[in-house]
Amino acid sequence: MPAQKQKKVTKKPAPVVDIIIRVDDGVILTKRRRKPRGWALPGGFIKYGETAEAAAVREAFAETCLVIENLEQFGVYSDPNRDPRRHMISIVFTADGEGLPKGDADSEDIGIFTEDMLPSPLAFDHEEILQDYFESVRSCED
Repeated sequence: MPAQKQKKVTKKPAPVVDIIIRVDDGVILTKRRRKPRGWALPGGFIKYGETAEAAAVREAFAETCLVIENLEQFGVYSDPNRDPRRHMISIVFTADGEGLPKGDADSEDIGIFTEDMLPSPLAFDHEEILQDYFESVRSCED
């Protein structure tokens, strides 16, 4: 019997988006129903053939029922340990949300939070992302 060739396993990081959605004087966070648990920015995987911007619009609506406007890239977060499930590279956007926020089937709760009233725990590296965001807002106000 001939020996079977072993498939080479190639590990690659997965591209995802996270969206800082501004509503009133705060930002939208959802409480995750699945592991890793905690409060998180809306976001998810970029589909094959989809732009990061289109993924942000799709994920924002799917997870919050909000239509977003003024979408702008905020930054890229690529620490291999930022997500305990696997290496994910997040393209983070900011946007303004229009409508009444409503969570999806993957979330236990949804809320609007200000910098001084953030819930705990925050999932992934979202605490770092939000610290960077609020610092950038303060620096623009000076």
